[in-house]
Amino acid sequence: MKETFADKAFDFYKNLSLSVKLPPDVALMNPYGVPAVQNYVGQFLKKFFSDANPRILCLGINPGRFGSGVTGVTFTDPVALSDFCGIENDLPRVRERSSEFVYAFIETWGGPEKFYRDFFLSAVCPLGFTREGINYNYYDSPALFAAVKPFTLETLARQINLGANRKSVIILGTGENQKFFAELNDEHKFFKKLYALPHPRFIMQYKRKQLPAYLKKYGQIFSQALSE
Repeated sequence: MKETFADKAFDFYKNLSLSVKLPPDVALMNPYGVPAVQNYVGQFLKKFFSDANPRILCLGINPGRFGSGVTGVTFTDPVALSDFCGIENDLPRVRERSSEFVYAFIETWGGPEKFYRDFFLSAVCPLGFTREGINYNYYDSPALFAAVKPFTLETLARQINLGANRKSVIILGTGENQKFFAELNDEHKFFKKLYALPHPRFIMQYKRKQLPAYLKKYGQIFSQALSE
């Protein structure tokens, strides 16, 4: 029987580990060793990715404390995991701003089943970091980026091998995330075309009054990437 996208993705997440030395004030966040999280991730992947169809990768920055840092599912907080994806969980019903925006967009697209048929949400760096208890991005210090760059390159290659459409990639984060990924893509030729959109957290924190316009912009870019 042919290995499905779900099979390969579950194996990818289950075996994620980072053993490099991080800057002394930075802590690693890896939810994938927790049995309950593995269960949620397995259910999610089986429900939406039990086929061998290629997907367009949509890459955020790295997991956050209230989204995939607890559920293991990118841009999916405990509320979205149960209410939108239909996967019950025992996690505190805390919302994450990025997840709120992403699932508002997914609803405009036609719902999770339709969206995940063509797209796979992940991150440039699939493990997260904190500094003084606060989310910390992989590019926030030169020392952290240097430490995790080999891991990022390795896991990008592995994510592509899940079944990515290499014609295009969507980067969520038009500032540093786009800049750092574009440099990696220029160097390693992962994808032919790179699209970038403002990060969901930025929109919800600073541009919430313009939410309909940003949802429309997301729709345009996702449609364009799909038509490549």
